[in-house]
Amino acid sequence: MKEEQVILVNENNEQIGTMAKMEAHEKAILHRAFSVFITNDKGEIMLQQRAASKYHSPLLWTNTCCSHQRVGETNIEAGKRRLQEEMGFVAELKELFSFIYKAPFDNGLTEHELDHVMIGSFSAEPNINPDEVEAWKWMSPEAIKEDISSNPQEYTAWFKIIFDKFYEHLFKMPAK
Repeated sequence: MKEEQVILVNENNEQIGTMAKMEAHEKAILHRAFSVFITNDKGEIMLQQRAASKYHSPLLWTNTCCSHQRVGETNIEAGKRRLQEEMGFVAELKELFSFIYKAPFDNGLTEHELDHVMIGSFSAEPNINPDEVEAWKWMSPEAIKEDISSNPQEYTAWFKIIFDKFYEHLFKMPAK
């Protein structure tokens, strides 16, 4: 099986090429990514615990799903595809914001991503893919914020960065 390619971008999100995913993470090259947050009708966020077999950050808690767009795929299409692959359901998604972050890992890899953060709504039980996800749970944004502060070692590096921005965005949004 051919290794998945990531889309290399500049700081303006303009595509400048593609590269094998592992090579991009080894060289810390800026590439396009996305993070999906699913909320339920109580305002809680669905978190996933990464599978034990993941090559980095195994068994750590993170947002509902995240991955990389494929060439020719919109952010929303990519988010829906990965949500189905990891969590076993589809939801309508809306893009909230994007930003660049860099997070090095103990294994020598680095996430250097222009991350497109999306939100969707779903209130049922997911049908998780055990190759990707160990467990899942609903938590309120406030409880997540407190738990990250008390137990930062239990969360992925990128989630701690993204969640702060997501939390700020949630509470700056005008009432509907």
